[in-house]
Amino acid sequence: MSSTETTWALVIAFVLGGSLAFLFWKQRQEVKRAEKQKASGEKNSAPVQQLQLQAYERLILLADRIALPNLINRVNQPGLSARDMQQVLVQNIKQEFEYNVTQQIYVSAESWEAVRNLKDQNLLIVNQVASFLPAEATGQDLNRSLLEMLVQNPKASLHTVVSDVLSYEAKKLMK
Repeated sequence: MSSTETTWALVIAFVLGGSLAFLFWKQRQEVKRAEKQKASGEKNSAPVQQLQLQAYERLILLADRIALPNLINRVNQPGLSARDMQQVLVQNIKQEFEYNVTQQIYVSAESWEAVRNLKDQNLLIVNQVASFLPAEATGQDLNRSLLEMLVQNPKASLHTVVSDVLSYEAKKLMK
C-alpha cells in the first residue's frame, strides 16, 4: 500500500470514527435531556418520546420472539439432536437480546430488568430441561418437553407479564 493510500485510509477512518462519536454523543444528549424533562415533570419532547415508544415496541417484539413456544415454532429443525436444538434455542435467545440491548437507554430501569429476567429465565428453562434428557434424545424430544413443561407450569411463561409491563409503560408515555 502506498503512502497516499495509507493517508486516505487514515483520513476515512478518522472521519468515520468522528462521525460515529458525534452520533453517539448526540444520542446521549437526547437521553439526558429526556431524563431532565422527566425529573422536572415536563412532557417529553416529541422526538424523544417517539424514540422511547419505538424502544418499547421493539422490546415487546423481543419478548414475543423469545417466548419459548414462539421460538420453538420459528427455529424448529427436524433431525437435530437435543443438544444441537438446545444450542439453537440458546443462541437465538442471546442473539435477539443482544440485537435489542441498546433499547435499554430509552426505557425505564424496571422495564429493562423485566426483559433481562425474561431472557435469563428462558435460558435457564432450556438448559434445565435439556439437562434432564438422555444423551440420545432428539431436538423434537427437547421441544416437546419444553412445551409440556410450559403447559404444566403456566407461571413459568413470563413473556406475557413482560409484554404487559412494557405495554403499560408505553401507554404512560402517550398520556
